[in-house]
Amino acid sequence: MSRILDGTAIAAEIKAEVAEDVKKLAEQGIKPGLAAVLVGHDPASELYVRSKVKTCGELGLFSEMIEPPETVTTEETLKLVANLNAREDVDGILIQLPLPKQVDTKLLLDSVMPEKDVDGFHPVNAGRLQAGRPALAPCTPSGVVEILKRSGIPIAGQRAVVVGRSDIVGKPAAMLLLHENATVTICHSKTRDLPEVTREADILVAAIGRPGFITPEMVKPGATVIDVGINRITDPVEFEKYFAGDGKRADIFARRGSTIVGDVHPKAFEIAGAYTPVPGGVGPLTIAMLMANTVRAARLRRGL
Repeated sequence: MSRILDGTAIAAEIKAEVAEDVKKLAEQGIKPGLAAVLVGHDPASELYVRSKVKTCGELGLFSEMIEPPETVTTEETLKLVANLNAREDVDGILIQLPLPKQVDTKLLLDSVMPEKDVDGFHPVNAGRLQAGRPALAPCTPSGVVEILKRSGIPIAGQRAVVVGRSDIVGKPAAMLLLHENATVTICHSKTRDLPEVTREADILVAAIGRPGFITPEMVKPGATVIDVGINRITDPVEFEKYFAGDGKRADIFARRGSTIVGDVHPKAFEIAGAYTPVPGGVGPLTIAMLMANTVRAARLRRGL
């Protein structure tokens, strides 16, 4: 029977460590602070940012949510970030994506000081990560590595395959696994004979953003499967494709009219030796690692 890797429990463990670290910093008169910039009224983004702000309060961090109007320009957001860069009470700056079309997303993300870039998106942090130097790494990939390490899953010497090459998840996840001495392959839409490659993986990370993309025949028996994907489905036909015979999930779908599936087909988990469920796997780690990055930024900025 496949082992479920409980991301919720691991996230709680990390948050407890962060809270303890915050107490120690408080004894030195330091209170780490996070500023979250949320543009517009996307319901999913609003829920996500408010959850981050709430978690800050629970762990003893200072937090501030800044909500420019939907019509904000690139120039106005750049001034906003410049102000946050200059504030001593702000250790971390989070720009919630997506941004409105009129805002230059790359320019705005690059305007955040690398020392305050708790999302780990800045090219300087990406370069530091690749070079193996101290850096603020992206939260989701960091969470992937924490799940593996805290679950006792061997990484060193293992064959790891990452499906997806995004700057936010795929590439940094591959780099972090490489730093843990895994032998890493990155796959993408142009990879030939993809199932043949993924079947070689001792650790398979799915981060391609396509529901149920990794099917049972793509998984090596006994492999550890990390599902980064979060895809909402509302079509009953599509629901049956992934969850036929799952009465509990069917009840939820009937009540809510939707459910979530990862980038891994649920049947593929039956082949795995261990896997992260969706929900309850990688997702909770993202916020936990954001909190850890904010505290780390506070320490690094003060030379601690």
